[in-house]
Amino acid sequence: MKALETALRAVRDQGRTALVPYFMAGLSDDWTTTIDALIAGGADAIEIGLPFSDPLMDGVVIQEAGTKALERGTTLDSVVDELAQHSFGVPLIVMTYYNVLLHEGLNSAASKLKRAGISGAIIPDLTLEESAEWRAACDENGIATILMVAPSTSTHRAATLVASTEGFAYASARMAVTGAASDEGTGGDVVSLIREHSDIPAYIGIGITTPEQAAQASKVADGVIVGSALVKLLLAGANQAEVTAFVASLRAAI
Repeated sequence: MKALETALRAVRDQGRTALVPYFMAGLSDDWTTTIDALIAGGADAIEIGLPFSDPLMDGVVIQEAGTKALERGTTLDSVVDELAQHSFGVPLIVMTYYNVLLHEGLNSAASKLKRAGISGAIIPDLTLEESAEWRAACDENGIATILMVAPSTSTHRAATLVASTEGFAYASARMAVTGAASDEGTGGDVVSLIREHSDIPAYIGIGITTPEQAAQASKVADGVIVGSALVKLLLAGANQAEVTAFVASLRAAI
């Protein structure tokens, strides 16, 4: 069992619903201070986006953040270099697209993520059947490969994905790109599907925007992932205190 899963199982064993905020690396010169603000608000782990020019899963808010980060010259190397200068008290998870890693070289990319203190990776456009080389590189560097289970996933397919995911299983609450939503979606059904096959922590994400939605998700999931709502705040120029307050409101709700 890799370090990420050990840490997240410990959170669950404490009776705590994990809160995992997402934001895009490279939005400002001092973007790593956002991690401190998130931790101060009660984050149990943090998902950090590496920008890519053609993101298949990102909605308009995260696409805008990715574009701004790329315009500022954000790269895998720049993110690694900045993260490597710090030590944070919670696990860091990277979310990006396969071409970013393939262009670097999979072994090199995984090694750099390890140097940055990354303990898990979500690659939404990499299928399980094509992931062997990336997973091998992650194994050499102690990085958990986190797989997604969707509302459309069959029972047979879910069993395969859940048997292979590490750290946690990502339960997508809806068949959609990232972004705000008016309801909680069907994440609870996906969590139930995951739990038919494994006791690995199951976290709901995609469309969780408000404390109320987070609270509903926390009734069925081991963790809640919130991205676009936070990124929207950052794009609007929120300061550290405002970021901390937003995360704290989610923490209080779950």
